[in-house]
Amino acid sequence: MKIDLKCHTAVITGGTSGIGLATAGLFLEAGANVAICGRDQTRLDDATATLTAAHSDANLLAASCDVLDKDSVANFVEKTVERFSGVDTLVNNAGQARVSNYEDTSEEAWREELNLKFFSVLYPSKSFQPHLENSNKAAIACTSSLIARQPESHVVATSAARAGQLSLIHSMARELAPKKIRVNSILVGVIESAQWMRWYKALPDGQPPYNDWLKEQAVAKGIPLGRFGKPKEAATALFFLGTPLSSYTTGSTIDLSGGLSRHVG
Repeated sequence: MKIDLKCHTAVITGGTSGIGLATAGLFLEAGANVAICGRDQTRLDDATATLTAAHSDANLLAASCDVLDKDSVANFVEKTVERFSGVDTLVNNAGQARVSNYEDTSEEAWREELNLKFFSVLYPSKSFQPHLENSNKAAIACTSSLIARQPESHVVATSAARAGQLSLIHSMARELAPKKIRVNSILVGVIESAQWMRWYKALPDGQPPYNDWLKEQAVAKGIPLGRFGKPKEAATALFFLGTPLSSYTTGSTIDLSGGLSRHVG
């Protein structure tokens, strides 16, 4: 199934790599206008080069923005609306995991993690909301994690913050439904990323080929499908939730954990 998104504008935070970059590519492929943001200008330039090489007619805006800075987000909104006139889809994708357990997580680290997971959704959503309200196909899609429902002790702060974030997203869905803005999320398990390649390269010599090593890690983690997810697989779910393909879906999640979830439904 193909969907024509000409005259549709999608905004993707954390759009310079991984899931965000793959999501931007899917929207461009469907003909949408796309605005991505990130904090690192070099990565923004690299993402722009990648996307325009794959989509020669891409109508793309790549802007520097810190989603935890309200003024920075407001500036990004202004640039986006000036370029594209309106906004139809917001993908809240910025965020990362903090490896720490209960004993060694400092108070500062707790505050940083809670601040990141809440305000990386709140600031963009509130700032773009007036423009989403003017769309007849408005949607907010958020990248979250399986640990929101299935916490892991080695990422205790992120697990707790993700659980709160998921509750926030569901509350937003209820409150924004009368304004015709749908709000949904994806729950990812382990997704292939540049970080895994860096860890692999840091290992002693004599390791199996990278793809074989990844499969070993997936089996060790107990992922039933026996592999990690790919960024495009997560991006496809975000694309679905961010477009009229999911026009009767709000307050919902899509599981992307390869069967690692122990929950029914």
